[in-house]
Amino acid sequence: MGKIKKTTITDIAKELNVTASTVSRALRNHPRISDATKKAVWELVEEMNYQPNNIATALRKGKSNIIGVIVPTSDRQFFASIIRGIEEVVRGKGYNLIICQSDEQTDKEQKNIDALLRIQVDGIIASVAKETRDYSYFEKINNLNVPLVLYDRVGENINACTVTSDDFNGAYKAVTHLIEQGCTKIAHFAGQQHIKIYQDRLNGYLKALSDHNIERDDNLIIENDLINDTDLVLKAGYDMTYDLFSDVVIPDAIFSSSDFAVLGAIKALKEKQISIPEEVALIGYSNDFSSSVVEPGLSSLDQQPKLMGNHAAELFLEQIESDEVPYTPKKKSLDPKLMIRSSSSIQHLKAKPHV
Repeated sequence: MGKIKKTTITDIAKELNVTASTVSRALRNHPRISDATKKAVWELVEEMNYQPNNIATALRKGKSNIIGVIVPTSDRQFFASIIRGIEEVVRGKGYNLIICQSDEQTDKEQKNIDALLRIQVDGIIASVAKETRDYSYFEKINNLNVPLVLYDRVGENINACTVTSDDFNGAYKAVTHLIEQGCTKIAHFAGQQHIKIYQDRLNGYLKALSDHNIERDDNLIIENDLINDTDLVLKAGYDMTYDLFSDVVIPDAIFSSSDFAVLGAIKALKEKQISIPEEVALIGYSNDFSSSVVEPGLSSLDQQPKLMGNHAAELFLEQIESDEVPYTPKKKSLDPKLMIRSSSSIQHLKAKPHV
């Protein structure tokens, strides 16, 4: 089957025996074009199914009304909520979003940036891929004077507006809660330590231990270096838990930098017939939807992703509307909320009515 030819302004002009510029003006309701000509143009537009190339028109004007959004992965509720938060703010300003996925890979992240810059987006809102260690490529965006906003994972020394979660404080609150439940041997499933959010979560964990006179035990800190696959992260949590409970020092709690890893831990603990939270209390991070439906309910840190998306969009709008040269990047930080459920609270468990 041959390729279907799209109707152009020139095609309409030929049918009406007028110039293409006359058709263009009629479509824009130009006052110098007669009502009769406008009527004829619009009737033919409908008959010939003409679709204007709004992007091409916008690019000629030097403004695309498009924002590029880069997410590390599209299959997490966290990033879906970020996108929703961004769109909620910018839609009233006439902007559309193009969503790109890096799959946590540096080369794909760079290709996403190149593709967005080629179509001349008005700005880029991105979370840095886990694999990325050299952040200099983001300077390409700044060199072209394209507004850049980074959220969640922001990298180091990138000149950009940022919206982050206070991961240090979130981890500190989580571990303090576990200690208040009587836990003293708290394991930590840590993320890759070249990434600042995982550094902050580890440091918050260590600070809470120190403030409560609990000695650090490196045997209880396990770094998970898996990149992206949810099933593999679940398996990693399962395997790490099995290894922990085969050791001499048995933890009485696990604080995980990921909800998915601790969901794997729940499976392992159930197989070992270890009760949650009486023998082992659990807290995850991100408050994924699964946290509230798993049994027992998983305590977790809610990073308020929709609000994070709202703030990222607001920073983009502030930047693109600013007359300040050079623009001074703004930074916003959100305080994560500790959502306490049955997995970490003996009191919460006892409060449940008996059947």
